[in-house]
Amino acid sequence: MKIDVNQLAEHFAYIPFQVEGVYRYAKDPGVPYADYTDSFPGFVFPLTGKIQFQFNGSPYIFSPGKVVHGGANMKLDQKTFGRTGWEFILVLYRICDSKLEESSFSHQHFELLTGQSPRLIELITRLWHVYNQRGGISKFQTEMLFRDVLNETLLCVANRQNSCESHTLFERVCNYIHEYYYQSLTVASLAEQYNVNRNRLSYVFRIHAGMGPAEYLLKYRISMAQEMLFTSKAPVQQIAQTVGIADPFYFSRAFKKQSGISPTEYREKFINNPC
Repeated sequence: MKIDVNQLAEHFAYIPFQVEGVYRYAKDPGVPYADYTDSFPGFVFPLTGKIQFQFNGSPYIFSPGKVVHGGANMKLDQKTFGRTGWEFILVLYRICDSKLEESSFSHQHFELLTGQSPRLIELITRLWHVYNQRGGISKFQTEMLFRDVLNETLLCVANRQNSCESHTLFERVCNYIHEYYYQSLTVASLAEQYNVNRNRLSYVFRIHAGMGPAEYLLKYRISMAQEMLFTSKAPVQQIAQTVGIADPFYFSRAFKKQSGISPTEYREKFINNPC
């Protein structure tokens, strides 16, 4: 089941809850085969290996890089993959307000794709160690650590989603530039084309290309001009206009800055040395 990470974060921000148990399971010595989940909802944090569990018939593969949530008293089935070892930590929790519990996420099963996060593994391992200590301080630390674990989990999911979305945006804008580079494109027109803020577009390009969209567009135009210079006999000014740069003097400066030589020298170089 797909879940909205922002709605989930808001849910845990306003609903009172507390830890009911933190348990560490592994293939060796093994985990008891239960027919139903516990009487409390819980999060499963895979540490190593791979195993499949079904919550009310919906399959989820437990493996590092994801966190799985299961509701209370759900029909449970499991499937192992060969002799491969596996290990996970289960955190059970309880909604403290019975009125809010009915409308909470605690009755649902879903998967959160966190990606590999050493910090998340460190936090969940610390939570397990603290829970197994005695005393009031350990109980207090357990509650605090569980919230740190949830915070890190939600941040990992959000960051991963933003990264995927930004890469998709980057690819779409790049493809548009590659197809329409000869037109009067600007950062503003590109941002408007894809309904994003100019600052957002610039940020995405700097993350994925190491440069802003204006610089990327110019570099692509110059690279297309380089190809035209030794595949056609068109004048330099005409080539400049063909790749979308109306000012021939600006074109020459930009070309020399990127290529190290002027357009005319570039053409002569490839005519005299075609290989």
